[in-house]
Amino acid sequence: MGDPAAQPGGTWHVPLRRTPQQARSKARLARVLQAAERVLVSEGVQALTTTRIAAEAQVSVGSLYQYLPDRDAIIDALAGGYFARLEAAMDDLVRAAAAERWDDPVGVLIDAYAAIYRTEHGFRALWFGGTLTEQTRAADREHKRRMADGVRRVLLALGVAGDDEALARACHAAVLAADALSQEAFRRDPEGDPGLLDEAKLMLRGYLTGVTARYPELPS
Repeated sequence: MGDPAAQPGGTWHVPLRRTPQQARSKARLARVLQAAERVLVSEGVQALTTTRIAAEAQVSVGSLYQYLPDRDAIIDALAGGYFARLEAAMDDLVRAAAAERWDDPVGVLIDAYAAIYRTEHGFRALWFGGTLTEQTRAADREHKRRMADGVRRVLLALGVAGDDEALARACHAAVLAADALSQEAFRRDPEGDPGLLDEAKLMLRGYLTGVTARYPELPS
C-alpha cells in the first residue's frame, strides 16, 4: 500500500504540525501512518493513541508529535489517504468511460467501489468505529462533492447528459444515496450484502434514467 496520507502529486490532504521535506522524513511519516492503519484494523479506533502508534511504527513519540500531535490528527491523516485513493479510482473510471461504452454505468460504478470497500479494511474500520473528528466529517463532505463531480464527468464522457447545474445536483444526490446504501451493505457483511447492493443498483438505475431523460436533444 502506498503512502496513506498523500494525494497524487505528493501534497497532503490534512494539515500537519510540520510538513516533511526530506525523503527520510516522508518515509518515516508514511511508516507511521501504515502502522496506524494496522492498529486501526486489528484493534479498532480506540487503540489509535500516539503511544501505541509510535510503538507499532518503532519511532519515538517525540518523532510522531512532529507531524501528528494526537489521535484526531492521526484519524484525519488516515481519512485523507482513503479519500485520495477513492478519488484516484474515480479518475480512472472517468478515463475508462471516455474510452469505452458502458451499457450499465450504475452497475460499473457500484461494483468498482464495492471492490474497493472489500480491500480497504482501514476505511471500514475508521468509518464504522464511530470516532470521526469534525475535521474528517467536513473533509468527507468535500470528498463526496468531488466524487459527485467524478460521476458528472463519467456521464458526460458517456454522452448521456448535458453539463449544467441540474446534472451536478443530481450527481451529488446519487453519490449521497449510493454512499449510505454501500456503508449499510458493508456494515451487514464484510463482503458487502449482495441483496442490498443490488437494490442500490436498481434504485440508482431508475434515478439515472430520470436524470438522462432531461436531455432529449443530445446526439445519439
